[in-house]
Amino acid sequence: MRIAFLGLGLMGAPMVGNLLAAGHALTVWNRSPDKAAALVQAGAAAAASPAEAVTGAELVITMLENGQVVEAVLFGSGADATIPPGAVVADMSSIRPAEAQDHALRLTARGVHHLDAPVSGGTTGAAAGTLAIMVGGEAEAFARAEPALRALGRPVLVGPSGAGQLAKLANQVIVGATIGAVAEAFLIAQRGGADPARLREALRGGFAESRILELHASRMIERDFTTRGRCVTHLKDLDNTLDAAERLGLGATPYTAVTAELYRNLIATAGDPDHSALLLELERRNPAPQRGPTT
Repeated sequence: MRIAFLGLGLMGAPMVGNLLAAGHALTVWNRSPDKAAALVQAGAAAAASPAEAVTGAELVITMLENGQVVEAVLFGSGADATIPPGAVVADMSSIRPAEAQDHALRLTARGVHHLDAPVSGGTTGAAAGTLAIMVGGEAEAFARAEPALRALGRPVLVGPSGAGQLAKLANQVIVGATIGAVAEAFLIAQRGGADPARLREALRGGFAESRILELHASRMIERDFTTRGRCVTHLKDLDNTLDAAERLGLGATPYTAVTAELYRNLIATAGDPDHSALLLELERRNPAPQRGPTT
């Protein structure tokens, strides 16, 4: 397919690499043009603007920071006016469901199909082409985009417009709350004298087994909080979940609210480490007892 890809950050760049490897023709754009250099060497064409990038595209993929950026790139730049009628826009950014539905309505009015298709799997999944891709939109548009999306991971159509973003928010609630539960459990066990590495080994294969226990617990044990999944991104998604819940008339979402509060405080005190660093916030709230001098 002729694909325009907008946004070449930590996730976008390896995704473009996988699309090129699958034989698709790529035109790429990024706000910082230097990020396109390596992809041009790999066979992509670079565009000077979003409007130029999407001209003639059969599929437009956006992988941008938030809904405001998607709005600016798709509509504020004039790109929406140069996307060919009949083309499919697959927004793989994580934005509010209401924003995705609004974008779909505006593009449909121009004869352009829209899918909200956020992902989970982080930079590891982006590089390996194993992302979980949660898609909302029309079945016809999904069928047309699916072959290209399969070069990036496992796409599943979960419902109408906005449903993909709701699925991503569900993912982020589960991941965030589970990271918090693992961090708290490890903190309690370690304070009581348990060896964290052996604790993780003992829990593997039981009902507590999870991808979080496999990867994030290992990062906690090694104190390796190099950013792989950004705290600010996770907090944005949790705040979007609270917004979506309110719009849906849900008045009590305590797991989401508590997890968002923990991440908000972590960012205020530690910056933007990996989201497994939620352990640091729990340690801050529970300082180790001070031991006095022995006699």
